[in-house]
Amino acid sequence: MSEFSPLRRKILLGGAATVGLSLFPTLSFASQFEESPRKLALNNLHTGEELQTEYFNGRGYQSAELAKLNHLCRDFRRNESIEMDKRLFDQLSAIQNVIGCDTQVQIISGYRSPATNEMLRGKSHGGVAKKSLHMLGKAMDFRLEGVPLAEVRKAALSLKAGGVGYYPGSN
Repeated sequence: MSEFSPLRRKILLGGAATVGLSLFPTLSFASQFEESPRKLALNNLHTGEELQTEYFNGRGYQSAELAKLNHLCRDFRRNESIEMDKRLFDQLSAIQNVIGCDTQVQIISGYRSPATNEMLRGKSHGGVAKKSLHMLGKAMDFRLEGVPLAEVRKAALSLKAGGVGYYPGSN
């Protein structure tokens, strides 16, 4: 009774391999950044402000640079900012790595205060979520200068590191 049949062994090994391989997208995302500096060039389309930053120096996140990123991604309507999720910036860097470009990230919408989010919901026809992750600093609408939006979407989806909104009608 303690012997495995060859068929059962194949099924168990196949299942273990499938589970193991399903971990690779996450490992792949994380391994893109081991011990390497992370740089971004950004432009807030609403304020015209630009920033070139090395927010991670290969050993750790740089507080002063993250503060600059938080300010750049602020709710420009109310001039309010919060601490953005630094993994959001890592995802931007990863998307650029997948595409193979270091073109400017054009920020359309970063942080949104609850008041701004509610105002936008009133003007929108279902396009703004009531509990938007923008209000938590965990979402950003952006495009990459000179890169087709469909290519950015494909790269973001390949990382399997978060949700991906796609608005081709508004670029």
